[in-house]
Amino acid sequence: MTARIAARLAPPSSGWRWRALALAFSRRRLRDNELALILLAGILGLLIGGGVVLLRQIMQWMHEINFGLPETQLLSEGIGLARWRVLLIPALGGLLAGAVATYIRRRRRHDIVDAIEANALHGGKMSLIDSVNLAVLTLIAAGFGASVGLEAAYTQLGSGFASKIGALLRVRRADLRTLVGCGAAAAIAAAFNAPLAGAFYAFELVIGSYSPSVLAPVGVAALTGTFAARWIFGGEPLFLVTQSIRIAGWDYLWFALLGLGAAALGIATMIAVTTVEQLLRRHAIPAWVRPVLGGLVLGAIAFFFPQVLGSGHGAIQHVLGRDLAPLALLMLVPAKALASAVSVGSGFRGGLFSSSLFLGSLYGGAVAGVIGWLAPGANVDQLAYALVGMGSVAAAIVGAPVTMILLTLELTADFYVAIGVMVGVIVASLVTRLTFGYSFATWRFHLRGVPIRGAFDVGWIRDLSVEKLMRRDVQDAPAGCPVEELRRRFPLGAAKRVFLADTEGNYAGLVNVADIHNPDIKTEGLTALDLRHGDAQYLLPHQNIRAALDQFVAAELEALPVLASATDRRVIGFVTEAYVLRRYNTELEKARAPDLGDSAMFGSV
Repeated sequence: MTARIAARLAPPSSGWRWRALALAFSRRRLRDNELALILLAGILGLLIGGGVVLLRQIMQWMHEINFGLPETQLLSEGIGLARWRVLLIPALGGLLAGAVATYIRRRRRHDIVDAIEANALHGGKMSLIDSVNLAVLTLIAAGFGASVGLEAAYTQLGSGFASKIGALLRVRRADLRTLVGCGAAAAIAAAFNAPLAGAFYAFELVIGSYSPSVLAPVGVAALTGTFAARWIFGGEPLFLVTQSIRIAGWDYLWFALLGLGAAALGIATMIAVTTVEQLLRRHAIPAWVRPVLGGLVLGAIAFFFPQVLGSGHGAIQHVLGRDLAPLALLMLVPAKALASAVSVGSGFRGGLFSSSLFLGSLYGGAVAGVIGWLAPGANVDQLAYALVGMGSVAAAIVGAPVTMILLTLELTADFYVAIGVMVGVIVASLVTRLTFGYSFATWRFHLRGVPIRGAFDVGWIRDLSVEKLMRRDVQDAPAGCPVEELRRRFPLGAAKRVFLADTEGNYAGLVNVADIHNPDIKTEGLTALDLRHGDAQYLLPHQNIRAALDQFVAAELEALPVLASATDRRVIGFVTEAYVLRRYNTELEKARAPDLGDSAMFGSV
């Protein structure tokens, strides 16, 4: 007894104190204090920035071991690579990637949720274990020369870590989505030494909105992530532009045409990825063998064009330094597009962020060379066109136009170049959206059947289901009920509509009470079936608000019944179009600008 009392009176252990402190921090600070959320975002940014640097260094070590690179050389520079390594190493990497992926699939059979899907459909909830698994697979792919970038690993690990911390601290749903955006912002900012680009990557792709409530934490995370990378690697940007850039008035017209071609190139690359996947599946090739075949094809391409290996960071520097001839640029465009499509389509994990930047720089430089051949007096600047092409193709594939404009601005510190990039990016983004409708991430979701078409598809669309919107005070009647009986049971003003049921209780249509009391109709021998409509249009409880709106448009009715299920056709409620529209607009305004009330951030107040 004495020992038990002493244990109660003894001071708590340090572990208990830390748990209590974390609990208090989560409840009393993060939930009620915006400054605490900003502080947490800054700490997460520092940690994620350090993680980005570590992953990048591990990849460089793998390149040095696998390809015999010196410490100061990047793989995609393609200088001094042994031909046997170029042919063999990607295939060996495919074998390792296939084996590891198979092992992971056996232990965790569900799909890995990335930051965009997590914020759009899962309220910011991500699995840290899945994020680590994806980072490992991406590191294997990039370390063995696959034509992919590490940005997928950076953002997945950063967002997954931020989501895990937010879940441990039990932050609110909206704050958890913000933290996921902070993780992605810090990762991209640290990867490119570009805090503005990192922040707007989160705004455009992960969070899907820009408002004061998310500006501070996301901005702070991007800044601290950049500071962490700069503290370790120095203050130089990932791509260095030191030459002066010339842009004339006619160049802006060419930039618009450049953006048009960039959209076509981006769409073709995304479709090529799917084509490779479908080709391998059509021939029933086992999943673990596909990366091996992809590695063999990649090695064959790299044998002639070694610059296609890796993400392309080193090769971009050569393009921006005007070190490659226009003919070489022209030949590298299809080579890099095919290498990226084969790498991703065959099963190597990784993203197309860096690859699209390299592909765009090749495309822009090649276009400048073609213009120089066709019009020698035009005096075009290859560097300017390479930068515009880089931003335009990346905007078409990645789907973040403002991010690409800001990345160029931070890269060059040249306002006029940023304006030129803006012209190409706007055209490329518009054409891609109107003709294809997807970025690479949302295109992959579409192929999986996940209903995400852009950043505006935030979680409330999935959460706001028909079941939550419907009314249950259903007025019903037998389908064979005489109209005279309906008039007695449902006088004017008592109800607007009556839902009909057949002899088995299944939905059989609806009638408007106003039609029942129409003085121009003769009720003798007339039943409800003679006045019914909408017997083939209905909603199901699990459908979301957007599906409901589409159904209203197709049915051209003011109200629709909600059936128990597709097989159980009993009416359990109904929804009106006016109410659905009102709720949709209200929730959309909240998602776009949660702390501005009824005003929009970029609209009139």
